[in-house]
Amino acid sequence: MTEPNPTTSQRETSNNDVDAPPTYTVVLIPGDGIGPEVTNAGRKVLEAAGAPVQFIERNAGLAALDRGEDTVLPDDTIAAIREHKVAIKGPCTTPIGKGFSSVNVALRKKLGLFASVRPVRSMPGIVTRYENVDIIIVRENTEGLYSGMENTITADVVISLKVASREASEHIARFAFRLAAHRRRDMISVFHKANIMKLTDGMFIGEARKVHEEDYPNIDYDEVIIDAGSMRLVQDPTQFDIILCENLYGDILSDLCAGFVGGLGVTPGANIGETGAVFEAVHGSAPDIAGQDVANPLALIMSSVMMLQHIGDTHHDKRANRAAEKIERAYRSALEDGQKTRDLRGDLGTRAFTKAIIERLNG
Repeated sequence: MTEPNPTTSQRETSNNDVDAPPTYTVVLIPGDGIGPEVTNAGRKVLEAAGAPVQFIERNAGLAALDRGEDTVLPDDTIAAIREHKVAIKGPCTTPIGKGFSSVNVALRKKLGLFASVRPVRSMPGIVTRYENVDIIIVRENTEGLYSGMENTITADVVISLKVASREASEHIARFAFRLAAHRRRDMISVFHKANIMKLTDGMFIGEARKVHEEDYPNIDYDEVIIDAGSMRLVQDPTQFDIILCENLYGDILSDLCAGFVGGLGVTPGANIGETGAVFEAVHGSAPDIAGQDVANPLALIMSSVMMLQHIGDTHHDKRANRAAEKIERAYRSALEDGQKTRDLRGDLGTRAFTKAIIERLNG
């Protein structure tokens, strides 16, 4: 994975003691709706696990407008992430007709977060139609139809341009193969529609094929037409390991695959660039249940584990990796014991489920 160089802004020692182990500053963006509840739960779990992080809060989404900002993505939020390199974000509501069309899209563009990583894994105690699912979706984050290049040709005709560059295609392919090597994954499948979109998707799979052949021949490689691949996923998702795809396909497939393991409430997410990363709960802000202590904080907690793994790998800090392992064991143990929120057919509220995880951290 991409490994930014440590900076003094990332590595801060407590009590001004230069001999003390570093504490890493993380930008916490609570978000909207249920966002503050789930990010607070994640913060409590990280603190209880002794994770070597400290937080500074910044705003985005409707929360930023409510605090008097004139944009859903204030400059001081972007500046803080650029300085500290790592952020954890709750779901944000993007108002219609104001600011950016999407807070997430704006974050990716401004911070160069070219890679979306969405692990999808079967969880103990969560019964679905599928077992033993363990897939990672790697999605190119900056191009494709999400480039936002739309124009009205006539009153009744509009066009939307799909953008692909050789540089971005090679960049995401190399990221995916590095991830596979680092995580000891066996296979990368590139989902595409190059039989129809011969130039854009053709370039995408061409760069992936080149990276495989020249630098990672020991990792199995496959090219899958996306419509046939979607059918194969539904038939048996265990046949896939890492799925690499362009922007729109990755957006659709990551949510599809979440359905194999219980939904968006149990799937974490990360957006990673050369010099920074934003980890997030990928579900919505659910304003209809905000403040009712019923939201499932697990996706945010799982994203926090990804964040700790990123910090540990980037800084070669075993404390962060150990804290990640401890938290993962704790939430898996809680689920195995039937401790679940109502979206997972349980009866625990946000606070009670968080407490169940914390009680198992040192068990």
